[in-house]
Amino acid sequence: MTPEMQEFKPKSFWQRPEGVTGKIVLGALLLGGGYLFYKALPVLITMAANTLNLALMLAALGAIVYVALDPRARNLIAYGYKSLMRWITGLFIQINPIAILKNYISDLKSNLRKMNTQIGKLRGQMHQLKEMIKNNEREIKNNLALANRAKQSNKKAIMVLKARKAGRLKDSNMRLDELYTKMEVLYRALVKMYENSEIMLEDIQDQVKVKEQEYKAIKASHSAMRSAKRILAGDSDKREMFDQALDAIANDVSQKVGEMERFMDLTNNFMQSIDLQNGVFEEEGLELLEKWERETDSLLLGDEKQKILVQAKDENDVLDLDAPISSDKKKDKGSHYDSLFD
Repeated sequence: MTPEMQEFKPKSFWQRPEGVTGKIVLGALLLGGGYLFYKALPVLITMAANTLNLALMLAALGAIVYVALDPRARNLIAYGYKSLMRWITGLFIQINPIAILKNYISDLKSNLRKMNTQIGKLRGQMHQLKEMIKNNEREIKNNLALANRAKQSNKKAIMVLKARKAGRLKDSNMRLDELYTKMEVLYRALVKMYENSEIMLEDIQDQVKVKEQEYKAIKASHSAMRSAKRILAGDSDKREMFDQALDAIANDVSQKVGEMERFMDLTNNFMQSIDLQNGVFEEEGLELLEKWERETDSLLLGDEKQKILVQAKDENDVLDLDAPISSDKKKDKGSHYDSLFD
């Protein structure tokens, strides 16, 4: 299990969508009950004047106190209330954990298609930029050679002109080299995110396929009467525990899908800030990327993020832009989500 999954704390009932419904209904019940009690108070006072009525009222109060103090009775009432709120909430929004995970699978597939397109566009820009740098290097050598010949011919004006041109091209190449390094960081990160996301997609699809069958079996064997017996016996509700495990997976996947989308937005903004035709780029695009580089955490890249930053700046670690994206990586045996269901 990843550190992020280990730190995950299952949402309580009140933090879930059905919990919001429960708060609203509970608030309405308390207000309504308080109002009815206020209205019935004169009648209750009158009834309490009769000994028999008073005895019945005390017996009813005793029953309420007993229920409030008995853990099993409280758990049973709480279970019934939660089940009712879950049913009401399900009429308006999707709370089925399997269905939610299927939606995330759809989002992952869509993001992978977009990311693959983005990788192709970035690769094209990097090829173009590399060609510009090479052309500038040829021009620098050519102008320096012309300046040297002009110096030998004592043509000072031409020598100064060609030397200055070579100097400007050198300055331009320094900026273009810096830009290429930044684009290499993006490219390496995008490719690694793509590879990791493909593995995650396969893992989630397998997990959902297996757990959907288990979920159906649990629902088929799940009944209010059986759950009530288990709760009265002090056992946990199996369906609720299963839902919590699926909720942990959904929470992990949602964060990673969100990171994918944020990084693709960053890449898109960076690419749009570059005008290679005119050799200019906006500082805002670089600042966004530098901000991402300074951020330490990445759910999708993990420790590989720092490795990517080092590789991009290492002159000996040459990036092969024509190398295909690895799509045949196999996920490790088992899944880091399996332990959630132990």
